[in-house]
Amino acid sequence: MRQARHALRPLPVLLAALLAACATPPAPRPERRPPAPAPAPAATAAQAPAPSADDSPFEPAPADFWERLRGSFAMADCDADPGIAAWARRYTQDPQRFQAQMDEALPRLAYVQKIAAAHGVAGEFSLLPWVESEFRTAPGHRNGRPAGMWQIMPVTARHMGLHVGRDYDARLDIAEATEAVMTMLRRYYGQFQDWRVADYAYNAGEFSVRRLVDRHGMPPAEPAIPRLPVRAVTREHLTKLLAIACVVRAPERFGVTLPGLSPERQLATVKLDRPLPLAQAAANAGMSVEHVRKLNAGYLGAAASAPRDARLLLPRSHAGQLQEALAGSPASLTAALAPASPGIPPLGGDERPAVTADLENTPALPRPPAAAGRIHTVKAGETLWQIARRYTVSVAELERWNDLKGGRIKPGQKLRIQAARQAAAGRRN
Repeated sequence: MRQARHALRPLPVLLAALLAACATPPAPRPERRPPAPAPAPAATAAQAPAPSADDSPFEPAPADFWERLRGSFAMADCDADPGIAAWARRYTQDPQRFQAQMDEALPRLAYVQKIAAAHGVAGEFSLLPWVESEFRTAPGHRNGRPAGMWQIMPVTARHMGLHVGRDYDARLDIAEATEAVMTMLRRYYGQFQDWRVADYAYNAGEFSVRRLVDRHGMPPAEPAIPRLPVRAVTREHLTKLLAIACVVRAPERFGVTLPGLSPERQLATVKLDRPLPLAQAAANAGMSVEHVRKLNAGYLGAAASAPRDARLLLPRSHAGQLQEALAGSPASLTAALAPASPGIPPLGGDERPAVTADLENTPALPRPPAAAGRIHTVKAGETLWQIARRYTVSVAELERWNDLKGGRIKPGQKLRIQAARQAAAGRRN
């Protein structure tokens, strides 16, 4: 009996402990907050694999180009800061004008996006030329002003390894400058591990931002626009970049439609192993000299000539036409270059420059055999090179049969296509 009472003695203590546990309120759960919009996805952008040989920077733009661009974004969205949406509305206050500007810039944007992806740079920076220049290759001035669609200062160009001289300014060279900018932005991210701070460094200078970070530390993930003590223009620069990305994220929110990009408008590079007069390049490519110069504004003289590898940036269809003309016989090349500007000798014989074009992924056009007496009506956007491929003839033959000067054609024009037998006889003669 005594042992039983002793055994039951702890029961009241256990009951009291149990009641106390039930009366104790549960520990509060940590408040659930939405994930910070930036820079969490940056690791994905930083670790993005470089394109394979089957996904080169010069393949035709896919139908889902805008989705691919959105998928590469790594910073804050539209509602992360009131200034972002405000600038997005400002960009799109005239929807028709915005759409026309974006359509004109789209071939360059697609080209820049591919280079950014190859360097593992956050997709927002593909839109950086919109903030800087609306993708225009603005010329520099002798007083040291910024130049090109990236608005690069002369002293910055030297640090980036970009040549600035009398006959060639790499800041105006879309291909050369884009490679240099993406290399620099990738280095900034490697140093700061924050794409927002990388943008601050682009606008305010790497060493200025490094001093601020050393003094104040890296900014937290929020707010979206870091509160480092930078100039107002630098803070606004990032806000503008996120604003144009906001329009791409949600164009319907701002009443605009993003344009499409056909493969023919996609830009490709034609590499040269020696100088090529721009007038001759234009004649062979079936383009105006003004258009060739606009896409290759880095060449300030009469010829495409650079301290390093010279190249021309052209729409894919015209790049293929130029490649075919330069790879043809000296006689056909000279004929094609006859309308070149006075004082520029035609290329012929061993003077023809070797070229390679990044056109491996160009979809082949149907090439039916030419029928006797065939007449082809030129459609809008067609080039002589495309028509020649379709009928398995050369550009020079089309020009000879139709007495064309400088390779210029226009929609609705009728072109004679000789039969294969006739064409062969003409070539023998």
